[in-house]
Amino acid sequence: MTFTNKETVAAFESWLACAMGVRSAEAGAIRKLSGGAIQENWAIDLDLDGETIETVVRTDSPSSVAVSHSRAQEYQLLKAAYSLGVTVPEPLAVCEDTGVIGKEFAVMRRIAGVGLGQKVARDLSLGGDREALAERLGRELALIHTITPATHRFDFLGDPGEGDSLEEFYRHLDALAEPRAALEWGLRWLTINRPPPEPKVLAHHDFRTGNYMIDADGLTGVLDWEFAGWAEPHEDIGWFTAMCWRFGNRNKPAGGIGSREAFYRGYEMASGRAIDPKRVYFWEVFAHIRWSIIAIQQGRRFSDGGERTLDIVLTGRRPAEIDYEILRMTPPGQGLLDAAA
Repeated sequence: MTFTNKETVAAFESWLACAMGVRSAEAGAIRKLSGGAIQENWAIDLDLDGETIETVVRTDSPSSVAVSHSRAQEYQLLKAAYSLGVTVPEPLAVCEDTGVIGKEFAVMRRIAGVGLGQKVARDLSLGGDREALAERLGRELALIHTITPATHRFDFLGDPGEGDSLEEFYRHLDALAEPRAALEWGLRWLTINRPPPEPKVLAHHDFRTGNYMIDADGLTGVLDWEFAGWAEPHEDIGWFTAMCWRFGNRNKPAGGIGSREAFYRGYEMASGRAIDPKRVYFWEVFAHIRWSIIAIQQGRRFSDGGERTLDIVLTGRRPAEIDYEILRMTPPGQGLLDAAA
């Protein structure tokens, strides 16, 4: 546990005072936040030269997923999004010196609201008008997608033309060294039905219900940027609308909270680009395969990495239901044109 001893808190306070350019920084109430399967999030009330601000300190969990960005890298992405007006927590400071609290961390202003996916999807007292919320989320995603290789440079993301996601999936499957017939079938379907590539944008890569926060009125912030990278815009759209992120609301394709039409309308009005339903279908199949592989990796954090938490082990049991969805979407004899009709 990171902030559970006085020495760590004192080191954090000393570093933060210097980073924020204040005479003193004192931590008041400290509590570990729930959620965050890959990172640790701590709510810390700070007194900076007499001004009280509510913050979240984001740092690494005991074990992590290899493709996750470092806290400093995620901080750069958050700053870029914040500067463009994306609804995200205000980034305040980042520390790459592991000698302060034992690992990298980032400090951001705390936002109000609820983020738990199941509650967001099912508690209709939250989020205001749900169709308006779906449309708002479409606009937010379109704004994120205005970040392109031509407008921003992130050295840690590499060349946008490098790498192939399907080949990466095959490598992950080979590394598992266990039979995964539904994933192999789905990957073959993706390989055969892959549409021509689109120009790359900054994809959030985890834009879904469960990774944004809402209050009684609507959206308060988009969270969790640790997977962001260059990708085709429809990949993010398909991830948001995939069945695996509807939390049981199968008839609400927009993240389990609204209609496709509202989400698409918000995105298209803000971006000036039309959404192609066939591409969305392809990326929804892709989303289920990606999520299944991530869930398997999460389960291995429990079995092999020693991270004995309920969230991790339950995630590791998700691939069975995801396999069903992959097979449902890719019946024999149907390609993309037939399946998406």
